[in-house]
Amino acid sequence: MIQLNQEQAKVLRLAGASPKAVEELEKALQGMLLAERATQEALSADSLEAQQVYRAGSALLATWPAKPKRDAAQARGADLVKGTLRQVRNAFAGKYAELIYQQVTRGYERPVRAEELVFEVAELCPGLCPTRKEVAVELQVPLAEKEGAEVAQGDFVSHVLGHPRAGAHLVHAMLRPLPQSQRLLERFRRDGRLDLGTIQAERRGSLGCVYFNNLPYLNAEDDATLLPFETAVDLVLLDPGIEAGLLRGNAVEHARYQGQRIFSAGLNLTHLHQGKLSLMFYVTRDLGVVNKLYRGLALAPHEPGRPESTLEKTWIGALEGFAIGGGCQLLLVLDYVIAERKSYFNLPARKEGIIPGAAPLRFSRFVGQRAAQQGILFDKTFAVDTPEARSLVNEVVDPADMEAAIERAAADATGGGVVSAGANRKALRLAQETPELFRQYMALYCREQGDCHFSPTLVRNLERYWTARNRQGR
Repeated sequence: MIQLNQEQAKVLRLAGASPKAVEELEKALQGMLLAERATQEALSADSLEAQQVYRAGSALLATWPAKPKRDAAQARGADLVKGTLRQVRNAFAGKYAELIYQQVTRGYERPVRAEELVFEVAELCPGLCPTRKEVAVELQVPLAEKEGAEVAQGDFVSHVLGHPRAGAHLVHAMLRPLPQSQRLLERFRRDGRLDLGTIQAERRGSLGCVYFNNLPYLNAEDDATLLPFETAVDLVLLDPGIEAGLLRGNAVEHARYQGQRIFSAGLNLTHLHQGKLSLMFYVTRDLGVVNKLYRGLALAPHEPGRPESTLEKTWIGALEGFAIGGGCQLLLVLDYVIAERKSYFNLPARKEGIIPGAAPLRFSRFVGQRAAQQGILFDKTFAVDTPEARSLVNEVVDPADMEAAIERAAADATGGGVVSAGANRKALRLAQETPELFRQYMALYCREQGDCHFSPTLVRNLERYWTARNRQGR
């Protein structure tokens, strides 16, 4: 049972909370006694009790000014209330996440994507996750001014992924083709090209090309690239006339790199700083498009305990300029990487203050444990012509030779056919990263990334590195 102790009650009173408001929260906490068994009846009853806690906590938070205007005492009080509400939500989800997931998916018959799951949960169990409106409000304020409502989304998805059956079902649901992709497939097959704004897809013979096209931001990723990117990957995998995929960046508009192809600048730090990047971006990206590049598409219904059965193809990466952060994460799930001489990749997690996707799970397989620790914890940059980088990069070429290298790699990738490529990818992957291992990693990732995304450390890091770099025009 979660309760306020005397010291915590004192913190709230010093923050200016009325004795009545503190008493209401204490009373609501005392009334929340989770049932021993997770039944549907218990879920309904305990959800009502939890809602009393959420309402009492929200009422307390409403007595203080908006986050930027709080004094030190009010900030401590608000953090205490938010921390208590998070404890309650996690206790509730720890008991009922699998039952809630069963209800939302209608007994595991209905696939539901993670970004939709959290909003359906908000309707089913009010207060457990924020509503669409609450998230929309949060996305209108800078990162430094956010209350962190989205943390509850990451926590709940973490609980689902932590449950073997529910988690495996969710991972499978995220590998299904997007409805938009299925609607656009006939058009893509007819025209051989599709402009999705921040992403472009093109068929060149039997090669399906996905081009980053977020030009003002050096082909960085953000909420605006997420759906187009996954759609383009879906199309390449669904088109029967395509045997292999290519991931490449278009030429950018930045003054320093005008006219140069850039693979990816990683996370859009401008949007992150401005508060426009949602927490579910991280979750959706790694469970969705990145995992589809690695594992392919799930076209058949989920069969618990069965080996992976996905439609997958060989993927080639053309690394030009740099692959920073998320760009480097993508290299780890591709089958063949061609790098332009003098290009580089890195994982500046220390500067960004977040977890670099699934890189902690995958990076050491390529560069070794020590080098991976240097890259993630100590900001090491890997020039592509160094021995460590060559364990990830297959081929280093002069810029003028990139097109010919892509053609050679594409010819090699399509020589054995899609079926054998997919079978061998599955066999190779089984020795490195089982679906079970990935599920467990993502359960941890969803929880910890929420802490990182809303931490004061991230805000300070952005001010220190991102703002300073932009002032210098870099």
